[in-house]
Amino acid sequence: MKTLINNDWQEVLNGEFDKPYYEKLREFLVEEYNTQTIYPEMHHIYQAFEWTPFSETKVVILGQDPYHEPNQAIGCSFAVQPGVTIPPSLRNIYKELQDDLGCTPVNHGYLKSWATQGVLLLNSVLTVRRGQANSHKGKGWEELTDYAIKALSERGKVVFILWGNAAKSKIPLIDQSKNTIISSTHPSPFAARYGFFGSKPFSKANQALLNYNEKEINWQLPERADDEMEEK
Repeated sequence: MKTLINNDWQEVLNGEFDKPYYEKLREFLVEEYNTQTIYPEMHHIYQAFEWTPFSETKVVILGQDPYHEPNQAIGCSFAVQPGVTIPPSLRNIYKELQDDLGCTPVNHGYLKSWATQGVLLLNSVLTVRRGQANSHKGKGWEELTDYAIKALSERGKVVFILWGNAAKSKIPLIDQSKNTIISSTHPSPFAARYGFFGSKPFSKANQALLNYNEKEINWQLPERADDEMEEK
C-alpha cells in the first residue's frame, strides 16, 4: 500500500487500507473521479488527517460530508477555501465563538490554524459529487472514519465536538471514561437556535483540555486567510 497520509495517521489506518471494503471504495472513487465532478480535489481527500496528525489530535469536530458546490471543499469539516463565501453553518459557528470566547469573526472560512493546533476537522464521508449532498454516503468511508474515531478514543484525552444527530450517532464509538464529548444541535440555520447557540462548545473544549493538562486551543482565526495558507 502506497503512502496516502504523510504522518502517523498512515500507520494507524494502514490496516484499513488493505481491507476489502477500502479496495471497493477505491475502485468506486476511481470511476467517480473519472466520470463525475467530485469534491474535494483528489489530492485533498485526506487533508484533515494531513493537517492534524494522530499523535497531535486534541479536539475532533465531526461533520457529515464535504461541501458539494464548486471551490468550497478543502477536505476538512466546515472549512472552505479562501475567497469563498462563508457557508451559513460556519457563520453560525463564528457567532457562537464570539458569544462564547469573544473571538472576532473573520471574513474567510479557512480553518487551518485550528487544525495545526490539534483540531481534527473530520467528515464522516470524505468525498461528494458536485451538487449532490450525501452522494457518497454508504460507500465505505464511514468504516474508515469510524475506525479513526475509535483509534483516537482508545488513545484517550480527546475532546469530541458533535453537532447534530449524524455526529451524535458516533457516541457509541467513544469511551467516555477516557475522553470528553460536547454535543448540541447542528449549527445550520434550521437547527442552531434550538440548542447550538449558547452551548459554549469552545470554552468547554478548552476547559476539558486543561483538565487533561493539555494546552488550550486559540480559537481566534487569523484575520486574513492567506496568513495561514501553506506555501504552494
